[in-house]
Amino acid sequence: MVWQHLSEWRILRKIKRGKETNRYIANHHDDLLATLTDRQKEILEKFDDCYAELMDLNEREIFTYAFRLGARIAIEVMSFEAQAEI
Repeated sequence: MVWQHLSEWRILRKIKRGKETNRYIANHHDDLLATLTDRQKEILEKFDDCYAELMDLNEREIFTYAFRLGARIAIEVMSFEAQAEI
């Protein structure tokens, strides 16, 4: 029970840090935009688009890796249990 609360607290802390970091990024991005020329804004927009696409690709790769790892662990556990029954 204590472990579950500790785990939930850690998750909430990570979410809070993530929100704070996103807010910092947005604030700095807005500050940067205010200082750029139109051409520089276009370049930054293209950069942001490419970066977002890269993050999306990374998230998909992480999900795929984690899903496969979970499947391998499940197969290993089921194989171990089947051997134990024999």
